[in-house]
Amino acid sequence: MNFRVVLYVLGGLLRLLGLIMIVPLGVAYYYGESLTPFLVSILITTLTGFLLLSYKTEEEWMRKEGFAIVALGWLAAAVFGAIPFMLDGISPLNAVFESMSGFTTTGSTILTDIESHPKGILFWRGMIQWLGGMGIIVLFIAILPKLGVAGRQLFRAEAPGPTEDKLKPRIKETARILWVVYFAISFLQVIVLLLAGVSLYDAVNHTFTTMACGGFSNYSLSVEAFNSPLIEFIITFFMFVAGANFALHYRAIYIDKKFLLKDDEFRFYTGLVLSATGLLAILLWRDMGTGIFNSFRFAIFQIVSIITTTGFATADFNLWSDSAKMVLILVMFIGGCAGSTGGGMKVVRILILLRYSRAELFKVIHPRAIRAVKFNNKNVSDEIVNSIVSFVVIYLLVFLLSTLILSVLGMDIITSFTASIATLGNIGPGLNVVGPMSSFDSVPALGKLVLIANMWIGRLEVYTVILLFTPEFWSK
Repeated sequence: MNFRVVLYVLGGLLRLLGLIMIVPLGVAYYYGESLTPFLVSILITTLTGFLLLSYKTEEEWMRKEGFAIVALGWLAAAVFGAIPFMLDGISPLNAVFESMSGFTTTGSTILTDIESHPKGILFWRGMIQWLGGMGIIVLFIAILPKLGVAGRQLFRAEAPGPTEDKLKPRIKETARILWVVYFAISFLQVIVLLLAGVSLYDAVNHTFTTMACGGFSNYSLSVEAFNSPLIEFIITFFMFVAGANFALHYRAIYIDKKFLLKDDEFRFYTGLVLSATGLLAILLWRDMGTGIFNSFRFAIFQIVSIITTTGFATADFNLWSDSAKMVLILVMFIGGCAGSTGGGMKVVRILILLRYSRAELFKVIHPRAIRAVKFNNKNVSDEIVNSIVSFVVIYLLVFLLSTLILSVLGMDIITSFTASIATLGNIGPGLNVVGPMSSFDSVPALGKLVLIANMWIGRLEVYTVILLFTPEFWSK
């Protein structure tokens, strides 16, 4: 492991993060709030970045360095991104929890009275989700000159999904395209929310957290605070868009409008959303006595919010029937599409696993038959299938271990279960103590550390973080 390379690149990341902090500083200045949290944060982050840049080296990067930079880069971003929260009076552990939840677009919060915090702090809270949505490393690749092969190593270590989806031969161009599409759709959502009567501040903040599939809101009641079906449907649409593959959005805009409809994963994703929405709407109408319109309204918003791992809420689903809550729990294990800003196991993995299982059942009936697993009319290699199976196994093991630790710490099984999957899947709210209208503030300190690790592991697709804890990774 070449530590000079790792420290040098982390220095560049921190310098970029310090520069970005100027934006919420401007927001705080506009609203006449204290500038100290951001001035001190910019100073500390930037100086640390410049100190690490002194480790500059011309040595070639290897794959190990790529994984270490991505994993430690996200951890460093969460730690230094927590400084404004600490200077706002939040305890260090809670500040790191909130920052990690922001950068990983989880949306689980420890804030109990969100509206009491300064607008500049809440803007930073939403902005770090937007940065984390498309990926801080992808942004770094897009703007840093001459990364070359090293940039490809970073991209592979951060990009969500079992396969790399290149739009251009050069990975730097792909990163730029993804960020341009991300920015363009975000800008469109701001305009649409403004036309719906939302203030500019709320429109920008909720766009940040919608497009990132993050779920942080400026209000304790989340999107329910607007009390507007129109705003809910607008946010639902953009959550659905953010939960799809951004590479497909680019191809649909610039190459072929039918690209989305031709994609197996997008069709399966759409089918899951419609099926789960229909089932949940029926259950709300039957069990809760909700009218037909409101049943559909609550169902489609909450299903899209959970499957894309956004985590917004328009109702306290803690109060729903057990059957309705079970639908939400099942959806929590799916997540968004590969190449989206959503978390979770990803729709493509679920789809390929289902097709693999079907092929294995066919072999039981016809032992001599050869039946390939296909995705978008192409054979899926055994290597990819094996990597998906191992991913799911490790993912579930991390989930079960964190659930066990939380239950040992005295939390009830429903809270432990849903808090674990909500953080590992980067979803946000769970059930019971960590429900949509509650916070994670009451979780014990050790439990918060476990959930911080969950968010970090889940956002980087398990392997990138888990590798850091294997002896082989650090050996020569």
